[in-house]
Amino acid sequence: MNKKILAFGASNSKNSINRQFAHFAAHQLKEVELNLPDLNDFEMPIYSIDREKDSGIPELAHAFKNMVKEADGIIISLAEHNGAYTVAFKNIMDWISRLEKPIWENKPMFLLATSPGGRGGRSSLDLAIKTFPYFGGKSIHSFCLPKFWQNFSPTKGIMVEELAAEFQEQLGFFQQEL
Repeated sequence: MNKKILAFGASNSKNSINRQFAHFAAHQLKEVELNLPDLNDFEMPIYSIDREKDSGIPELAHAFKNMVKEADGIIISLAEHNGAYTVAFKNIMDWISRLEKPIWENKPMFLLATSPGGRGGRSSLDLAIKTFPYFGGKSIHSFCLPKFWQNFSPTKGIMVEELAAEFQEQLGFFQQEL
């Protein structure tokens, strides 16, 4: 039976390079069933305890959490806004954290980040690597791709040999954990 992979870019940009990168990574896996949601389909009010008391937890939070539960592994490519996660992604995390714990259901994770700049979203990736184990991220493997537009091609993938080899190594570790 094929393993189920949840893979998404943690951005609500319509042209998200992180969504593109997460989808690329997911399509490198063999014998898997992919779920590739768009965070724009999970837009919810900004989390607050008052809003939760008044209106309860949105159905979209339940739907997102169900995707996490159904997955055997999770791939997230983290966009970076001012050194941290995007508000769109953080808001989803905040809402699903109000459901049953842990957020990531002790699933193996392959965390990615990319950006047009030379650090490639490193700050948001480092934040996730540090905190996701507390939220039920298991066997976290990671890869950061700097200078997306120079180092990545939609048809060729990662174009720098050393980066491609590092990506494949981390992807292989993730696939072994599934």
